[in-house]
Amino acid sequence: MSTDNLPFGLGVSLYSYTEDLGVTMTVEDCIEDVADLGAKGLEILGEGHIADYPNPSTAWIDAWFARNERLGLTPTLYGSWIDTRRFPGRGMTAAEGAAQLALDLRLAGRLGFSFVRPKIGVISGDLQVDPIWQEAVERNLELAEELGIVICPEIHWPTVIRSPVVEEYLEFKERTGTSQFGLLIDTGVFDVQRFHARGGSASFRMGDGGAMPPDVPFVPVSDLAEVMEHTVYFQAKFYEVDDDLVDHYLPWREIIDVVVDSGYTGWLSSEYEGHHVPYRAADQLRRQHALIRSIAAERTER
Repeated sequence: MSTDNLPFGLGVSLYSYTEDLGVTMTVEDCIEDVADLGAKGLEILGEGHIADYPNPSTAWIDAWFARNERLGLTPTLYGSWIDTRRFPGRGMTAAEGAAQLALDLRLAGRLGFSFVRPKIGVISGDLQVDPIWQEAVERNLELAEELGIVICPEIHWPTVIRSPVVEEYLEFKERTGTSQFGLLIDTGVFDVQRFHARGGSASFRMGDGGAMPPDVPFVPVSDLAEVMEHTVYFQAKFYEVDDDLVDHYLPWREIIDVVVDSGYTGWLSSEYEGHHVPYRAADQLRRQHALIRSIAAERTER
């Protein structure tokens, strides 16, 4: 998995370009930029980035593969949703959740992805996941194995590593004994100070509008070591890297130390989530990759 003499792969999530997409760039422009900045892995959101989702045309799929081959990009993670509040007046059944996940797994498989992250609805203020998730995922483990895909729910702030949510995921993995399920760690859980983004439509962003997140403590990076054996993917969330290539919000040296010391060789997929304005993502992604490469180089020279 390693790329460019790094012990892990470096990729980019197209979510990073949200403020540019449809304004200054097309999906195809964003993919070209991912390759131009030197990344090797490509992460997308199924509904957001696939034309005519969930039924893209043969021409779109052919162009997807041709472009990735030309640019040297590997499809990494396909983001999907199990929207448990999809139906007015009632919740989603486990069978409906399983069907939605199966649809996305099959499409992700057609497009060459190795990981699917289903975003699953929550039922409480402390982010307890809707209980249909276990049956919905378990019904799809055999399909995931056939497709060579690992299903990985996201551990995303304000959910922290030492939490009932993570315990539930690990109990599921142990009970089923499957290798088609693992953890996706969003590095935003290791914020050392809260970032306050400007711009965009703040009304729907947790913490900016009416929806307030629970008050959770800052998470020490040492907690990451406890779950590395179950971690299959990283979304390298970040907000701002300054002109001197310093990130004042995330402790990258500590994170990379744990990642490399564990022997992890999977993907770190950059996810820019800074100020919600166009033209920033492309520059910030380059800064973050330069920062991560410099830290990796320092480790090599020790």
